Amino acid sequence: MTTEEIIRSVPKVLLHDHLDGGLRPQTVIDLAKEINYDKLPTTDAKELAEWFHRGANKGNLVEFLQGFEHTIAVMQTKKSLERIAYEMMEDMRKDGVCYIETRFAPVFHTQQGLHYDDIIDAVLAGLRKGEKDFGVGFGLILCGMRNMTDTLEFAELAVNFRHQGVVGFDLAGEEGGYPPKKHLDAFQFIQRENFNITIHAGEAFGIESIWQAIQYCGAHRIGHATKLKDDMTFDAEGNIIGMGDLSQYILDKRVPLEICLLSNVHTGAVKSIEEHPFIKLYKKKFRVFLNTDDRLMSDTTLTKEFALATELWDITLDDIEKLTINAMKSSFIHYDKRIKYIYDVIKPGYQKMRAELLSLKV
Repeated sequence: MTTEEIIRSVPKVLLHDHLDGGLRPQTVIDLAKEINYDKLPTTDAKELAEWFHRGANKGNLVEFLQGFEHTIAVMQTKKSLERIAYEMMEDMRKDGVCYIETRFAPVFHTQQGLHYDDIIDAVLAGLRKGEKDFGVGFGLILCGMRNMTDTLEFAELAVNFRHQGVVGFDLAGEEGGYPPKKHLDAFQFIQRENFNITIHAGEAFGIESIWQAIQYCGAHRIGHATKLKDDMTFDAEGNIIGMGDLSQYILDKRVPLEICLLSNVHTGAVKSIEEHPFIKLYKKKFRVFLNTDDRLMSDTTLTKEFALATELWDITLDDIEKLTINAMKSSFIHYDKRIKYIYDVIKPGYQKMRAELLSLKV
């Protein structure tokens, strides 16, 4: 068995994945044809996939986000939203993901007159159908956008749908010039409702963004947090030997960090994959786990992210299991369900793989 086969076969958990960044290229083409959308650069699925990846791999977040013009354009009907959510669940099954929290911003899906409730209902319908057909668990996270002023409305929507499958609220979009503390009303509402918060922070902006997300806005998880390394000192081998108050707090309080390796290179959050702080954070026992961010744009899967980490840093099957458990512990579903996934799905899955590998050696 190859490393990728092993990784794909074991149960995995994905908590940072954008629904509008993970469409199948052929689906984009099909939906564009249905609505007479003629702005796609090509109608060949392979060429379109390469176009998205080439456009995203420019090393800065602004250019990375440009591909979303096309994916969002074909996500304007209830039928298309349901299809995309359903296909995503099938893709998760094929990649060995047992539980996913996918996220999207409803504000981008009103071009043909859909109301927010209809948009969320359609995505949830696709997710529920996918759960039934493919056995993958899910939670939906609603995103507010940093450069908009209506984030409270989406925080309220997230809470309104908390018993239908929405598990949290996120703040996404360009970080520079749009600090999370400008959206305090949304986050304070979420906190008062005893609900869940994750915030994109420390991807394209410094540790100030991470600090605000946690200390001003009450984030329970941080998306990316790549710039947290600026609050640390390292020895010649790259090991963490000193930490500022923020990074020490994050370590002590077990604040989960949603790490996205390939995406961070493509957006310019790190100059190269070798310079990514993931392995340093993992070795220092931060609550980290791997994610895909935007599968279409970064041409990735969770299997591919783990395989890359294995190739670069020699992480083992035991490490992959630990990272998966880190993710499951950090998910926004209820405690009893998290425990059930860990002891009924994840641990048995890895034990089974160890037994298979042992039998191959014999």
